[in-house]
Amino acid sequence: MADLLFVTGGARSGKSSFAERLASRTGAPVVYIATMEALDDEVRARIARHRTSRPEVWTTVESPLEIVEAVRDAPSDACVLLDCLSLWVSNRLLQLGEAFNQDDLDTLEIALERDIESLHALAAARSAPLILVTNEVGSSLVPEHALGRAYRDLLGRVNQRASTLATHAWLLVSGRALLLPPPDSD
Repeated sequence: MADLLFVTGGARSGKSSFAERLASRTGAPVVYIATMEALDDEVRARIARHRTSRPEVWTTVESPLEIVEAVRDAPSDACVLLDCLSLWVSNRLLQLGEAFNQDDLDTLEIALERDIESLHALAAARSAPLILVTNEVGSSLVPEHALGRAYRDLLGRVNQRASTLATHAWLLVSGRALLLPPPDSD
């Protein structure tokens, strides 16, 4: 059974770099699953910078929506680094369109939780770790708009579930990694 590793933190906290170091240290081949969609020139340039910073031997899979399938398709002996849950949740939420209602959000939350449970099961069947990267969005102001509040709430619940299922979890603050205690250590 491989580890499910969880890495969270604010924007530009160093979480992706930390997760990449974790992946490199496994000694296994690495499959990098990217959830960012290249929707404009700035994002395309950011994606290109990220790609060039990763080792050439890593395999990159772009999967903005179907992360369970992307992990399932990765070789079981490869370390899978999924960067990131934050964009995946955003991509899934935006599929609802502007006229979403509470029933839509409830249905989406159930689907997201089911996918996190599936990732946990896939991690257990792997021989190399699955690393999940995500943003911590619960430490700031309450978003002004309904879409922002829905995103914050959905991602917060996804992060809680993924962190609870993880073998190890870290919070990145200003480039420093803090190992979080196990969920049952309260």
